[in-house]
Amino acid sequence: MRHLDFDDMHLFARVAELGTLSAVAREREVPVSQVSRTLARIEKACGARLIHRSTHGLAPTAEGETFLQYCRRIIGTLDELEGEFAQQTQQASGWVRVAASTVMAEYLLVPSLASLHQRHPRLCVEFQVEDRLVDMAHDGIDIAIRTGVPPTDTVVARQIGALGRRLYATPGYLQAHGTPRHPDELRRHELITNSAVPMLNRWPFQSKGQSSMIAAEACWRSDSTGITTKLALHGLGISRMATLVAEPLVRQGLLVPVLADFVDDQPSPVYAVTLTSRHRLPKIRACIDHWTEWFEKTRTTP
Repeated sequence: MRHLDFDDMHLFARVAELGTLSAVAREREVPVSQVSRTLARIEKACGARLIHRSTHGLAPTAEGETFLQYCRRIIGTLDELEGEFAQQTQQASGWVRVAASTVMAEYLLVPSLASLHQRHPRLCVEFQVEDRLVDMAHDGIDIAIRTGVPPTDTVVARQIGALGRRLYATPGYLQAHGTPRHPDELRRHELITNSAVPMLNRWPFQSKGQSSMIAAEACWRSDSTGITTKLALHGLGISRMATLVAEPLVRQGLLVPVLADFVDDQPSPVYAVTLTSRHRLPKIRACIDHWTEWFEKTRTTP
């Protein structure tokens, strides 16, 4: 036991969480054989078999579960200690792994990185970009940027802004197919929808104080918000898009609002989600504080 260090404990915790040596090797950018040797050394130092190997993957043994609990406790304590020193020196540093959708990453987070680096030059950010909801513990995510997060006991969700959605199409599409004057006319148009989040395909409208909803039937669809944006920009149809993305494109003349007098944009809160064990770390707080300010600046910039 005396020959084990913090990195050994962190590696074991990731093996237990990810369930494969190859996943840990990819995460660390080292050969699988190196991870395997380290795990064997840890088991030898503990004098017990800590990981059960089967065709279904890796899982901790009873002794491994005990060791894992201690590893997590020590990792958490060291993170808190790092936070205390960082707080005293006002220095946020280290890697922060962030999960976000394509749209959030491309249009909100990436443009904010230069100013984040100016404020915290010792911070480094790694993005995991996809529309699906991630398992933060399993994927090693520090911050997940999400909309409409249900509260749970294992995460802390802080609202950093709000995101509205409206309908848009290119001038070329509207010239070729006509501009709808009423939501009922959408049935005659090519629509673009999201196959990953069906809720986004229920398009809300307001007219004379009355609310209505249309279930959009797509001619084109994708599980990626980035691709649905590209489909719209290529003039393939009308899409319900985040105003954060679309309004700058409107100002460039690339998109035109559709049914602006009818659409109910129903702004959804945008949250920065962290695990309860990590939300107080200075490097995480620094990112979330910065993105809250950046979101507000982006919202108010004409």
